[in-house]
Amino acid sequence: MTQIPLPELALVALVGASSSGKSTFAAQHFGPYEVLSSDHFRALVSGSEHTLDANAAAFDSLFYVAARRLERGLLTVIDATSVRPDDRRRLVDLARAHDVLPVAIVLDLPRGVLEARHEARGDRPFNAAVIGRQQTELRRTLRGMGKEGFRHVWVLRSPEEVAGAQVRRVPLYSNKKHLHGPFDFIGDVHGCLAELRELLLKLGYTLDGDHATPPPGRTAVFVGDLVDRGPDSAGVLRLVMNMVASGAALCVPGNHDEKLKRALDGKAVKALHGLDATLAQLDAAGPEFRAQVRSFIDGLVSHLVLDDGKVVVAHAGLPEKYQGRSSGRVRSFALYGDVDGSIDDLGLPVRRDWAAEYRGAAHVVYGHTPVAQPRWVNRTIDIDTGCAFGGALSALRYPEQELVSVPAHAQYAVPARPLADTGPADTFDLAEFLQPGRVDTRTFGGVMLRAGERAAAVETFSRYGVAPEWCVYLPPTMSPVETSARPDHLEHPDEAFAYFRGQGATQVICEEKHMGSRALLVLTRDEAVAGQRFGTDGLGCIYTRTGRPFFKPDWEADVLTRARQAATQAGLWESLNTDWLLLDAEILPWSLKAEELIKGQYAAVGAAGNAALAAAVQALDRAGARGLDLGDWPARTGQRADALTHYRDAYRAYVRRVAGPQDVQIRPFHLLASEGQVHDGKDHLWHLTTLGALADAAPDLFGRTAHRLVTLGTPDEAAATAWWEALTAAGGEGMVVKPLPFWAAEPRSLQPAVKVRGREYLRIIYGPEYTQPEHLGRLKARALGAKRGRALREFHLGLEGLTRFVEGAAPGRVHECVLGVLALESDPIDVRL
Repeated sequence: MTQIPLPELALVALVGASSSGKSTFAAQHFGPYEVLSSDHFRALVSGSEHTLDANAAAFDSLFYVAARRLERGLLTVIDATSVRPDDRRRLVDLARAHDVLPVAIVLDLPRGVLEARHEARGDRPFNAAVIGRQQTELRRTLRGMGKEGFRHVWVLRSPEEVAGAQVRRVPLYSNKKHLHGPFDFIGDVHGCLAELRELLLKLGYTLDGDHATPPPGRTAVFVGDLVDRGPDSAGVLRLVMNMVASGAALCVPGNHDEKLKRALDGKAVKALHGLDATLAQLDAAGPEFRAQVRSFIDGLVSHLVLDDGKVVVAHAGLPEKYQGRSSGRVRSFALYGDVDGSIDDLGLPVRRDWAAEYRGAAHVVYGHTPVAQPRWVNRTIDIDTGCAFGGALSALRYPEQELVSVPAHAQYAVPARPLADTGPADTFDLAEFLQPGRVDTRTFGGVMLRAGERAAAVETFSRYGVAPEWCVYLPPTMSPVETSARPDHLEHPDEAFAYFRGQGATQVICEEKHMGSRALLVLTRDEAVAGQRFGTDGLGCIYTRTGRPFFKPDWEADVLTRARQAATQAGLWESLNTDWLLLDAEILPWSLKAEELIKGQYAAVGAAGNAALAAAVQALDRAGARGLDLGDWPARTGQRADALTHYRDAYRAYVRRVAGPQDVQIRPFHLLASEGQVHDGKDHLWHLTTLGALADAAPDLFGRTAHRLVTLGTPDEAAATAWWEALTAAGGEGMVVKPLPFWAAEPRSLQPAVKVRGREYLRIIYGPEYTQPEHLGRLKARALGAKRGRALREFHLGLEGLTRFVEGAAPGRVHECVLGVLALESDPIDVRL
């Protein structure tokens, strides 16, 4: 019985003379859409399988369809005689063009069997001599098919072998999608054994000589370039080879590793860049170890696709079109990057920046190009931080997206050029920030900021912002829910639940939307922490969503003192092992910050409308009493007066006199960060529960945010809708609906939150008479795309800046993101949102 382990993605050539049973074999072992038959395509273009003068058109069509299938990553079977090398060459070229493996299954049956089948069919317009010539040509060239470029050739030589053949699909060597991690991706080690051991210990691995045991469930993944430049390439190889053998690690090859293998194979290579020292160490280790090293490197696969395709690792990176494919071109890119053979003025290969154009769904982790700090661009990250050049050895923890590094113990080699710096300098460089360009985030890729937006942000913050040392985060804007299908509502929970169901969410949390003012609270355990962690002095800081001071200094000091005491009493310093906290909250009442707005706009409109409409109603009543035909004028005016009453009630519900800081109430809903942690990995229930301890400790200052957990597609939706209706009927603003996780990598367009505001509250936004059909119709035409795009970009920029701060990045790198959020706010958006 012949076993045919067929690669899961391949171009399969079914080769054999006419009547060898290729079509029958194909029908038994492949799906109907996987097989492209030359007979079928002849019939498509000419009306008959036997119209031989239609061959050219038939094969052009067949190859076109085959190319489209291979582009989509679909296994494709070509059912044609293909007995001549020229015919097969076209198949090999097609496979190579799409970076898939060309393989062949050859049905080389005895001539007597073929002729008997031909005679029995009776529908072939050629004689048996044609079959003989086909078989002769096949057998003459069969032995050379491997040299033609076919990766595997299976030959079946009898009807019994054909009948007994078993075809099974096998994953490509690069397909490790079934491995879900968590992973610790480790950058280019380059012989730095001491730093590697230190990094593994920092990651929680246990070391025992040349062996390492990972923390439970974790796997190390080396991005290649284990050798050269550093002092102990042989020691690095021993440790990594043992880790791979024990299942503690995976590894892809780097260009230095590949060059070492060629040297061990006896190929002529130049022993440069530390290769001479590596070879000397292997010679000293003995021939057995040299053979083990050669075998190890030879067995490494160009790249690995992990975690259901969510993350790809390759030494020099890999664009989406090459991921999960197999060809010399794919391997070359994975080893050397996007190069064309040209060199720069230093004699180094010119590497095009493939990551700048990357738009793939998978995260790509790579090294190869040393940088001063890990470089995030468009869901890719370069973690080669130049350890051998005196930089650091870095690791990326996945899926946590946390960076861990250890500094080099020494500079073992001199780089041809300084390590590329991927971000602003330690101090904020205003001239650099004002240049248009992308800000790289690790969760969303690059966020483009125009020069005008950047200038507006700098102008605003420099005039009105708090001390920049405190401002390490700005929150994103929030999109409203889609327009309601209900005729009398602009917004309703139905559309929020439908949106998140459509995005694949299973649970959401509905939080009461407080009618207050958004604020960020930075709390420190004591004043010493302010200097040590934030580089300034004070108790902390409270600022608005645009970075402005929220309170007068004496009020802020009072609130911060009480908030710090609440955190102490709640035990948050100890439970989170931190000396500082960053909270996202609403501060009540709304009138505290909006007093001038209320007086100058809302109250003014209410007073003027009340005077004018009341007089108009009285005048119309008198006119009607005199018998004048006023049509629907009195009714419409009465409706306007009622609408104005509702409008005045709506804004008055949020007005409360505030005599001093003791009248302030805070409703926190996100515990954004603490020392060493950005809490984006915790779900919203954790945030609300943890922050509830503040309300228990100081109910005069803090309050809880009411919420409902909703399992989508269940009666929970109706219950949450009823809750929203009760909130808004009592004068509440509405609710915010969020996926239960703080954020999710997929789908990329998923909004972190949408707001669903009450019918009466919206009068404050859109005016007293917005519910009139003619006005509501215009409002329902609002477009959400720009608002939602901005909300996403601001969310990920804010998260990136906060992550940089927690990681200890220079202030310039943090403020690049903070000002980026403010820059996006300068771009006008549909006023109906």
